[in-house]
Amino acid sequence: MGSRIPDCCLIIFGATGDLARRKLFPALASLAAQKLLPNRFAVVGLARRPETNSSFRNYLKATIQQYAPRQLPSGAIEEFLLPRTHYIQADIHDPDSYARLQAILVGLEDGGNTTRNHIFYLALAPEHFQTVAQNLQRSGLVPGQPYTQSWPRLVIEKPFGWDLESARRLNQALRNVFPEEAIYRIDHYLGKEMIQNLMVIRFANAFFEPVWNNKYIDHVQISSLETDGVGTRATYYEKAGALRDMVQNHMLQLVSMIAMEPPANLDTNDIREEKVKVLRSLQPFTPQTIRKNAVRGQYQGYRSETGVRSNSTTETFVALKLAIDNFRWARVPFYLRTGKQLAQKAIEIVVQFKSLPEILYFKEYGELLPNLLAIRIQPLEGVFLRLNAKRPGTNDFIIPIKLDFCQNCEVGTNSPEAYERLLLDAMRGDQTLFTGWEEVEYSWRFVDPLAQEWSQTLPPFPNYAAGSWGPEAAQQLLLRDGRQWAQLE
Repeated sequence: MGSRIPDCCLIIFGATGDLARRKLFPALASLAAQKLLPNRFAVVGLARRPETNSSFRNYLKATIQQYAPRQLPSGAIEEFLLPRTHYIQADIHDPDSYARLQAILVGLEDGGNTTRNHIFYLALAPEHFQTVAQNLQRSGLVPGQPYTQSWPRLVIEKPFGWDLESARRLNQALRNVFPEEAIYRIDHYLGKEMIQNLMVIRFANAFFEPVWNNKYIDHVQISSLETDGVGTRATYYEKAGALRDMVQNHMLQLVSMIAMEPPANLDTNDIREEKVKVLRSLQPFTPQTIRKNAVRGQYQGYRSETGVRSNSTTETFVALKLAIDNFRWARVPFYLRTGKQLAQKAIEIVVQFKSLPEILYFKEYGELLPNLLAIRIQPLEGVFLRLNAKRPGTNDFIIPIKLDFCQNCEVGTNSPEAYERLLLDAMRGDQTLFTGWEEVEYSWRFVDPLAQEWSQTLPPFPNYAAGSWGPEAAQQLLLRDGRQWAQLE
């Protein structure tokens, strides 16, 4: 099938969990349907559930049919993916489980079904990462460095720690087993099609980069809004809240990609270096600026959700005003907002340009709307640009017009799911869309003071109605600066 992807085996810990069921196996089935997986490819799933190879494959077939984003040909699933999928009932604390895994891998390699290139995907709670990594090393499943004829890779999901100190401890434990270049920290936002397009839009168009600075841009808004509540994630969400679940990773990744300098080239390290420079340049929060520029909220009804404490002070909404202390972005505020149970589901970046001097048409027609660029990430994917132009007719009226490109609006147009791209990149060895340790470290350095300050004060929760746009204070965050949140379409 795909010749560009090296032969390998994907080992999924937590193979019957929610992430594997909803995202990983449907993504693998889609890749198989597109003939992007190598011929010598195998999947080994490990979980506590008592399953056989046959029953697990039947379970996967039903799972893929339920969660695949589009109809897939049965041949790709039943003739390619399922025969290459194997199952082990395992306990991550039990050395015998790793011995059985090693025996299966050796059998697959001896039978010519795959190679010793292994990707260990930990679709588990983060508190289990260290245990699995250490047991992989003890069982001999991770060879000593340097790697020569084969390689192991470790893929982990956020959160990468709960604060800077825990993140450092986790990173050191993983680095004792795997080198940094073998650790793939997934932020599924980075696998979204329009996120990948951000750098292209900025750096491959001559009319954007010259005006991408504080001389022409008034402010930037980044919104990640959900209409759903916490659902079945209450146990995790009670620990994380919107600050750790969204701001520390997803939102700051978007800030870094919008604000970064052009990298020397498209090499992973060069791109990461420029992103880290942005995170290092974020103006730190103080108790005074937190009270002024940070808003938290909790929707009415959150405390009644299953698994939520009746007096919970966990935030389900965060809005922030950030400053980047560098030459390009000095005095350009970045406004962030994210939350659950809001009026609309959308992920969007809005770049508002400065108003023109009040001469020429301003004298005749009054105030004109400033130019605006919106990059839509979800559910619509595309680019929207607002310009001023004369309205057709004999009267000289100036109106805003829209230049609107939507890449997933046409019937039958489907962008690849984020996990399709990220799984392929892990197989290729391309870490560009994965989070490097320095990005994790500087994100926690920025977020920790905010989390610590909020932990010391009792918030007036709940403070916004489900189905609204969040707390009123989030609107005031912009209104006091003479601005307002862009109306998402």
